[in-house]
Amino acid sequence: MRFIITLILVSIVLFFVEFYAFQALKTITKNKIIKGIWILIAVAIYIHLFYIVFTTPRSAGQTNGFQLATGFLLTFLIPKVLILAIMFGEDIFRGFMKLISVFSNGETQPVAGRRAFISKIALGLAALPFASFLYGIIQGRYNYKVLKYQLTFDDLPEAFDGLKITQISDIHSGSFTNKEKIAYGVQMINDQKSDIILFTGDIVNNKADEMNDWIALFNTLEAPMGKYSVLGNHDYGDYVQWETPEDKVKNFQDVKDIHPKIGFDLLLNENRYIEKDGQKIALVGVENWGKGFNQAGDLAKASEGIHKDDFKILMTHDPSHWEYKVKNDDFNYHLSLSGHTHGLQMGIEIPGFFRWSPSQYVYKQWAGLYNEFGRFINVNRGFGYHAFPGRVGIWPEVTVIELKKGPSAT
Repeated sequence: MRFIITLILVSIVLFFVEFYAFQALKTITKNKIIKGIWILIAVAIYIHLFYIVFTTPRSAGQTNGFQLATGFLLTFLIPKVLILAIMFGEDIFRGFMKLISVFSNGETQPVAGRRAFISKIALGLAALPFASFLYGIIQGRYNYKVLKYQLTFDDLPEAFDGLKITQISDIHSGSFTNKEKIAYGVQMINDQKSDIILFTGDIVNNKADEMNDWIALFNTLEAPMGKYSVLGNHDYGDYVQWETPEDKVKNFQDVKDIHPKIGFDLLLNENRYIEKDGQKIALVGVENWGKGFNQAGDLAKASEGIHKDDFKILMTHDPSHWEYKVKNDDFNYHLSLSGHTHGLQMGIEIPGFFRWSPSQYVYKQWAGLYNEFGRFINVNRGFGYHAFPGRVGIWPEVTVIELKKGPSAT
């Protein structure tokens, strides 16, 4: 019953959006072919989406077909929402002016010309997100960017002065469709020639076999001081329906087994010492801990055997862990590395000037580097993509962090 009510409410909202958008089109053209194509595209998108939703078993999770249907819907729907906002705002203004006219005994002025002008503005502005989303699906999801940071710490062991770390996150191999593009991204990681590679979770969308076709490719990643990884929320198989509990347990084990197959040491609430020239730093890896998500991460257990005055790098998939548990911990985790948010795969970033994404309303640390009282977290925007098969303004990321010994930032 709840599903039916939700479906009815969503349908009403969508009809409202489609109605206003179509009214704007009607205002500026009488061409029946153009209007027919508009309606045909809208109907086809909704039929395709509902077909995918109702015919895809829950055991399949969010398939590429589902993601593509979602991508088409957002590409056409979000511009129409913008049209709705402009046209509805114009209706409110027109109603307000009419009300003033009635009470002042004035005459209502013709609005047909203004309505057509506003419609042209609305449709013109809507073309911007439409083109952006179209680009995001076709090319944006492979528009890999290398972001480089240099961080200084006064207590970094001298042997690690200049250590280069490459962080990748959120591979989501179940979403991949283009081997050539993914190979380009993997080569970009190797091109950084970092000392160590750290992967911060979500190797699959749901199932271990999603990675089968990509194991050989990701096994080519190279780092002379090692490759280490942790799990993300999608790696636990919580978002699909399993035939038996045993199937879910087996899948989870299969997901964990992927990591050694691609040469990564998976840290499950564990730590490793990285040694160089008789000195060492501690690498700590927790299972997923997220506000409102799986909280298998155990920071105390993961830190057993290391000392408070050791220099520590923490790998934790969800940045909410840093916000709620890590940053104020007296054990002092110098640098934390997370992912998870993807920056919602859409937003606006103008380096050094302006950043915005809907993700920021959910996560305080949603993308990039953050520093509070000398403790850092980097939130990687993700290597892959999920749910929406594209990226708009928030590009897939390879992070390179160089550690330097020097006065610490506070």
